[in-house]
Amino acid sequence: MKRYDLIVVGGVAAGTKAAAKARREKRDWKILIVTEDADISYAGCGLPYYLGGIIQTRNQLVVKTPDKLSRVNELEIMMGHRVISLDRKAHEIAVRNIDSAEEFRLGYGKLFLATGASSIMPPIPGIDLEGVLALRTVTDADKIMKLIRDRKGKAVIVGAGLIGIEMAENLLARGWEVAMVEMLPEILPPFDEDVALWLRRHIEKKGVRILTGAQVRAISKAGEGLDVEAGNEIIRAGMVIMSVGVRPNSELAKATGLELGARGAIRVDKTGRTSDPDIYASGDCATTYGIISGSEVWAPMGSTANKQARMAALALTGQDAEFPGVLGAMAVKIFDVSAAKTGLNAAEAEKAGHDWVSVLVPADDRAHYYPGSAKIAIKLVAERKTGRILGAQVYGSGTVDKPIDAFSVALAMKATVHDLANVDFTYAPPFSTPINPVNLACQVMINKMQGKMEGVCCIEAYGEVNAPDWDGLILDTREAAEFRLGTVPGALNIPLAELKARLPEIERFKDKRVLVVCNFGKSAYDGYLRLKHLGFKNVKILEGGTWAWPYELEK
Repeated sequence: MKRYDLIVVGGVAAGTKAAAKARREKRDWKILIVTEDADISYAGCGLPYYLGGIIQTRNQLVVKTPDKLSRVNELEIMMGHRVISLDRKAHEIAVRNIDSAEEFRLGYGKLFLATGASSIMPPIPGIDLEGVLALRTVTDADKIMKLIRDRKGKAVIVGAGLIGIEMAENLLARGWEVAMVEMLPEILPPFDEDVALWLRRHIEKKGVRILTGAQVRAISKAGEGLDVEAGNEIIRAGMVIMSVGVRPNSELAKATGLELGARGAIRVDKTGRTSDPDIYASGDCATTYGIISGSEVWAPMGSTANKQARMAALALTGQDAEFPGVLGAMAVKIFDVSAAKTGLNAAEAEKAGHDWVSVLVPADDRAHYYPGSAKIAIKLVAERKTGRILGAQVYGSGTVDKPIDAFSVALAMKATVHDLANVDFTYAPPFSTPINPVNLACQVMINKMQGKMEGVCCIEAYGEVNAPDWDGLILDTREAAEFRLGTVPGALNIPLAELKARLPEIERFKDKRVLVVCNFGKSAYDGYLRLKHLGFKNVKILEGGTWAWPYELEK
């Protein structure tokens, strides 16, 4: 029986990273990767863009071939083999050749589990029909690509998370009609509802039909297509993409008695070690820690897998190394806009028991006069008393990853809005504004925390002004030409310069709710300050202005 210093079970991100890093640390170790996949190292996050034709060839998705890993990293590779059992006491694994069914045993000094995760295929009638697919591996992409090339029609995507949204865009680009079915009340669950509503409006304008609060009850064969029973209707489809999430592949670990943690993933400490001191795990099959909460979480992301596996490889080769955990940082391209998130959203901050406050601030991503300048909005969440940043969401047609990365660093450093309000970020017209969007969001948050500004989110404002007992004033402080571009239904237009002269028109609202509106918030803030000075007692700003208003505007 052959014995190895390290056997890695699984490849892709975590497995190949751990094996390669262990090799750099231990030149004399015998290291083996055992995987049942046809592709050992591929860019899973790029699969939707391959299907959409942005990535033109399958080979571009392959990060490393088995041959290259073997030659360059001096690793043994065993493709098409499944680990069927694990004897922890003997330090042995049983392996089966998938093609020949031959079985044999191998010994290990250290074992690294990178068994990943699998797409959830819910137990609904018709889930096994031809044309019902998921997207997790390159093999999955091959099956979808064949359907894309062989036919045209309507695709039903079940689940409106990150992958579902990316698939909608890329299938539409291939000439398919797209309908999305989401069980939850709104799309993109990692984002707050006001942000998700704005993004949903944009997606629908591109021609994607979205059903929320709807479950797929059954799928049945209908001629050459499929009938999808969703909500209260039947949708005829040429293919169905299941994108309802993934579950950790932790069966091997469970069968051998290793501890499982959050969401049934393999429990590991910050070094990546499992409940067995000679077995480590990382990536989509393993738990990690939330940096903000400090509690155990499951975070199946390629970026997490790579970083966590690197630290685990250092630890299992005798180094003093720990992976600090995750913030839940993510980004998604949605046609010609983008959205990114890090840390907690407002709903998550509430659930975690924080005394939180949020603010929504539109900004230019670079000098407004520079070609290519575009709008973004930052939704910032912080502790009400201390100003410690808890999370941020950035979305719009401009650059979103740059500010979200700044907030990720701030979260990792436990920084406050006071710390970031005047940070000396890089400035030149092609890159930023004189007051960086991150500075601006923190400055507005400080105003709100200090009571210098009272704002209301679009959802709360919409509910209030559409209530049967609404008797307040919606005041739009822009110039008439801007006002005519679209405003909140029912708004009265009084430009800032005319406010004092036209005061008699609105005197009767001094003791009633006044919602001040403009396009982005600056004019509304000036109007808010003037109204407060003039004795209006219950004034609030519509945060994000008409730009972030996810409902119909009145023109």
